[in-house]
Amino acid sequence: MPLKSLREKISNKKYSVTFGEVVKINATVITARGLKVSISDIVKIISNETAQETIGMVTEIDGTTFFITPFSFVEGFCSGDRVFLDQTGLNIPVGASLLGRVVDPFMRPIDGKGSVNSSKLSPIIKAPIAAMKRGMIDEVFRVGVKSIDGLLTCGKGQKLGIFAGSGVGKSTLMGMIVRGAVAPIKVVALIGERGREVPEFIEKNLGGNLENTVIVVATSDDSPLMRKYGAFAAMSVAEFFKDQGLDVLFIMDSVTRFAMAQREIGLALGEPPTSKGYPPSSLTLLPQLMERAGKEEGKGSITAFFTVLIEGDDMSDPIADQSRSILDGHIVLSREMTDFGIYPPVHILNSASRVMNDIISPEHFKAVMRFRRLYTLLKENEVLIRIGAYQKGSDAELDEAMNKKGEMEQFLKQGASFQSDFDETVATLLKLMGSS
Repeated sequence: MPLKSLREKISNKKYSVTFGEVVKINATVITARGLKVSISDIVKIISNETAQETIGMVTEIDGTTFFITPFSFVEGFCSGDRVFLDQTGLNIPVGASLLGRVVDPFMRPIDGKGSVNSSKLSPIIKAPIAAMKRGMIDEVFRVGVKSIDGLLTCGKGQKLGIFAGSGVGKSTLMGMIVRGAVAPIKVVALIGERGREVPEFIEKNLGGNLENTVIVVATSDDSPLMRKYGAFAAMSVAEFFKDQGLDVLFIMDSVTRFAMAQREIGLALGEPPTSKGYPPSSLTLLPQLMERAGKEEGKGSITAFFTVLIEGDDMSDPIADQSRSILDGHIVLSREMTDFGIYPPVHILNSASRVMNDIISPEHFKAVMRFRRLYTLLKENEVLIRIGAYQKGSDAELDEAMNKKGEMEQFLKQGASFQSDFDETVATLLKLMGSS
């Protein structure tokens, strides 16, 4: 490629005057030398032959040689291609113009509605909220789903996980929460999912309404680095609105695909695999993302829901186990409940909200505990009841549970398009759990 053309190509970019060169390429890593770089620096690789370009991140340094994980595929590049340091770093444009748009991790629109005009740049990687600057979670966050509002009440700034196997109903519940949540700003990160699911989620689960909503997409065919930083980019967008004093709903689907992207990157760089092939970096990355959500004193809040795919419905999966230990609560979806036609299939007995006790009234809390106790009695004695071995009158509490079984199951059910009112939900629960 002529030097004049190359100079014109990069004249409007903030790249270093000096450059390095590619010395080796494989499917996932580009090896280069000739530049003084640091870990996490962003570089641009430009082909000498075709002027094709891509960007990547420095993920390992060995003496004068450094290793680049590209954000796109490496076909078309070869040894000798030039490597320039991007002196602006890994920043993305953020602003109110993102509302109502569908964008990729670099905030480039993919909805065909024109460019996004945002002048403020925000780094993708930020430190989480300092521990002593976190505000107390003392307000209810209403999501419009009866089983969650009534029995697993969320607070503003809380982090929750939605744990489920494939095909159990995570996307449907996500759509219900986005539609029903009382939040001025909503940020949805679709990470590592099938491309077909993106328009389906918008049209079927959101009804095509993206008002006050930003959707950040990195599909399964994107590079591991795009999938990894897509989650961080979406969180940066949520933080922009939080810093303006707004309460933000953040939903990410899914943490498992995010961790798998880091698994691909880590194994390619020679990290040792541990449980289920995940390298240590996959587990340490989770708190770096999740701890950025929360409530900050003097600013707004980010209430986050992270979906976690449970392979084979195994809750001891390393990603599920690590996520559960970081989050402030977990909502488990049950395949058994879908078989019984209960949607959304929230398994109340396996789910928990760690801040619920601090944000609801004593009467509400008492009703929740009563509901869980009666529901537990039904589950423990289900076989005896079905075969007719239990005689009514033997246990007053179990008799009460049997009498209220239909109403309790009705309380857990909710149509996908229905949005419940929080006060009505609590009133219904208190009435249901009153004296028999």
